[in-house]
Amino acid sequence: MAKPLPSVEEISAGGLVLDLQGPLPMAALIARRDRRGRLIWLLPKGHVEPGETNERAAIREVAEETGITASILAPLGVIDFWFMTDSQRIHKTVHHYLLQAESGELSDSDVEVTEVAWVPLADVHSRLRYPGERKLVTKVSDLLGDTCDT
Repeated sequence: MAKPLPSVEEISAGGLVLDLQGPLPMAALIARRDRRGRLIWLLPKGHVEPGETNERAAIREVAEETGITASILAPLGVIDFWFMTDSQRIHKTVHHYLLQAESGELSDSDVEVTEVAWVPLADVHSRLRYPGERKLVTKVSDLLGDTCDT
């Protein structure tokens, strides 16, 4: 009988970065290659470092993965899931925030990012790969009121 794999808890943070300055609200998305080599679009996010708050980590990870400095407007939601590696079961909790772009230029210089793009907010839902992230995006219009259109 196989020995059960040890479980590990991981916490990450990130979110949906909006640029509300132009005629259409735009969102910064990142793309990575999945195990099959397909390009998948997702929200920027990454591990919370020791001593770092979830909010601070979200701002840092967004800057690292997109090149955009942003500030948090509101919590967007939490997604948690399990996955396996060869040696362990991982329970991952990701804290997502709604952020507003303040400065910077889009950049895919992070080694974990294949592409980065400004996408019209109305198109984000159909572009995102993961259902949990798509569900979070449906909350944006309620959080922003009349300032955007999803």
